[in-house]
Amino acid sequence: MICTLNTGCGIATQQQQYRSHKVKKGETIYSIAQEYGTTESAIYRLNPDAKNGIGANTIIILPRSSNAISNTGSENVTFKEHRVKRKETLFSISQEYNVSQEAIKKYNKELYSRQLKKGEKIRIPISSTEGTTTVSETAVNTDTSTHTVEPKETIYGIARKYNTTIAELKKLNPGLDKNIAIGTVLNVPDISTTESAAIDNEKYDLYEVQPKEGFYRLKVKLGLSEEEIVSLNPYAKDGLKDGMILKIPKENSVGVTEKATPVNLENYIANKSAKNIALLLPFQLREADSDSTAANEDLLKSNSVLRISLDFYSGVLMATEFAKDKGISVNLQVFDTEQSATKVGNIVSGSNFKNIDAVIGPLLSKNVDKAAATLRSNNVPVFSPLSNKEIRMYPNLFQTLPTDDMLRARMMDFLVEKSAGKNVIIISDAKHNAEKQKIISQIPTAKSVSPREGGYLYQRDIAAKVDIDRENWVVLASSDPVLVSNVVGLLNGMPKNHKLRLLALDKNKAYDYHDVSNMHLAKLKFTFPSVNKNYDFNEKDPFLISYKNEYGVLPNRYAVRGFDIMYDILLRLASADDMYKASENDFVTEYIENKFQYTNKLLSGYQNNAVYIVEYNDKLHFIEAE
Repeated sequence: MICTLNTGCGIATQQQQYRSHKVKKGETIYSIAQEYGTTESAIYRLNPDAKNGIGANTIIILPRSSNAISNTGSENVTFKEHRVKRKETLFSISQEYNVSQEAIKKYNKELYSRQLKKGEKIRIPISSTEGTTTVSETAVNTDTSTHTVEPKETIYGIARKYNTTIAELKKLNPGLDKNIAIGTVLNVPDISTTESAAIDNEKYDLYEVQPKEGFYRLKVKLGLSEEEIVSLNPYAKDGLKDGMILKIPKENSVGVTEKATPVNLENYIANKSAKNIALLLPFQLREADSDSTAANEDLLKSNSVLRISLDFYSGVLMATEFAKDKGISVNLQVFDTEQSATKVGNIVSGSNFKNIDAVIGPLLSKNVDKAAATLRSNNVPVFSPLSNKEIRMYPNLFQTLPTDDMLRARMMDFLVEKSAGKNVIIISDAKHNAEKQKIISQIPTAKSVSPREGGYLYQRDIAAKVDIDRENWVVLASSDPVLVSNVVGLLNGMPKNHKLRLLALDKNKAYDYHDVSNMHLAKLKFTFPSVNKNYDFNEKDPFLISYKNEYGVLPNRYAVRGFDIMYDILLRLASADDMYKASENDFVTEYIENKFQYTNKLLSGYQNNAVYIVEYNDKLHFIEAE
C-alpha cells in the first residue's frame, strides 16, 4: 500500500512503529537493547552506521514495540516462586518461563551481583497488559543465518565469529553440545565479524566475559587496556557483554581466575559408591631381583625414579585408608609403566578402563600425553601428578601442577598488591630485561639496578637505592647462579636497619647453587611463588601421625603429594556424580602441602590454578608469605 496524507498511514503510523533514543555516555548497543526489550540485530537494521560505534548524544531509532517489563500503571505483574535446581542457569529459567533474564534480575536484585544458588527461591514475574501475556524478546528474533562447521572450528570460535555468546548459540540451536561435528549446520545471528573464526592456539586463548565485567575490570584481571582488547576484538568497541568471547594473548590468560572459596569436601560426601582408580607409575619391576635384598637396596639407592614412585605410592595408599574411614570404598588398580610410552599405550588399550573413575599418572609428560590421548574417547579423567611442563591439553586431562607462567603471574599480583609503601628495587641481568620492564610497568616507582660489566655488583650499587626509612623489597630477576650468589651475599652483609627482603618471580635452579646460602635466604625472608608449602613437623596432623606409625618415618614431599592428589580426587568423586561435575564450580581445596583449584580452559582440559606465595623461615622451611 502507498501511503499519502489522505491514507492516514504516514507520520503517525511511523511514530507508532518507532521511537528515538539519545545515547548517554557509557551506553552500548547491547545495554540499549536490554533497556528497551529489543535485540541488537533490530537496532543495527534501523541504524546501519551504529556498527561503526555510537558516541554520546547520538540519536538512534528503536522499534516502538517492547517486550521488556515496564513500570507503567497499565501492567499487572504477578509472580511465581521458583526453587533453583542443580545446574540451572538464569538463561534456562528465563526460557522455561518465557521471560527475559533482565526481568528476573529486576525482581531479584541480588542476581545483579552474584550467580544463582542451588535451592534458593526466586520470584518469576508473570506480566500481562490488558489480558495479553508478554512474549520474551528471544522468541521473536528471526534475524538469523546459517553456518556450516569446518575442520578445527569450535563452538567458542563460532560464537566469536558471529559476535554472540555460547548461551545465544545454544538458544538458536537446541541441544547444541560443546563437541560439534564437521559439517553441522548451525543457526547463527546474521551479523558476522570481519575476522575469521580461526584462532592461532599457539599465541592466543579465548576468554568468556563474566557478568558485570567491564574494560576496567579486565585491565586489572588480564593486564590489557581497552584499546588492546578492541584491537584484538574489533566488535568489542561498542562495549562488553556477558558471555562475549574475546581473543587474548596466551601470556595474559594465566592467573585470570578470582580468589576461589575454600571448601572442605569432607563435609559434602554424598556419593559413597566404590571409586575405581588406576595408578600408572614407573616401578620398573623388571630390574628388581626377588632373590637379593642387597641388590634391591642398591637399586633403590641408584634409581631416583623408583624411589619417587614408591614414595608417591605410599601416600596414595594412605589416602585410600582415610577415604575408607569416611565411608568411601576404593578399588585401586596399579600398573608399572616402566617409563615407556609404548608400555603406557599397551596398558590403557589392553585393559578395561571404561569403568575407571580417574587415572593418576604416568609421571613423565610424554607418557601422560599418551594416556590422555588414548583414553579421550572413553572420557576417562587423567591426572598428571608431578609435571607442570606445557603439554597438549586434552579435554580429559587434569594438570595438577600450575604452570611456570601461572607462578610468575601470581607472584606479580602479590608484588602489586603488597608493595604499597615499600621501596622496590629491581636487580636484573640482560636476559631478564623484559621481566624488569613488566615489573616497572606495574610498579612505576620501582628503582632499577643493573650488574656491572663482569656480571656482578658492589654493595654500594645496592645501598644507593636503599631507603632506610622504609622496608626495602629487592626483586632479583636472574637465573645466573654467580649473580644470585653475589646479590644474596651482599644483602646479608648490609646493616640490619636497612630492613631488606628478597623476592623473585620464580625460584629457579640458580638458588640451589652451592654458593647460595639457605641461611642467608632465610634471613632475607626470601619470597617466591610455589606449587606447595612445607608442613609443620610438630603439627599433630592425622596423616602425619598415621604415616609415621605405618612406615616409621615422616613423609617426604612425594609421599605427601601422593596423599593430597589421591584424597582430593576421592573426595571430589564422593561429592558429585563424576570428576567433571565435581570440578564445575570455582572452589579451592587444600590438604597437607598442596591445594587444588581446577578451571576448564575453553579449548582444552582442566588446569590447577592454586599457587602459594611462600617465604623461607628460620627453620629453612617455606611457609605462606604475609
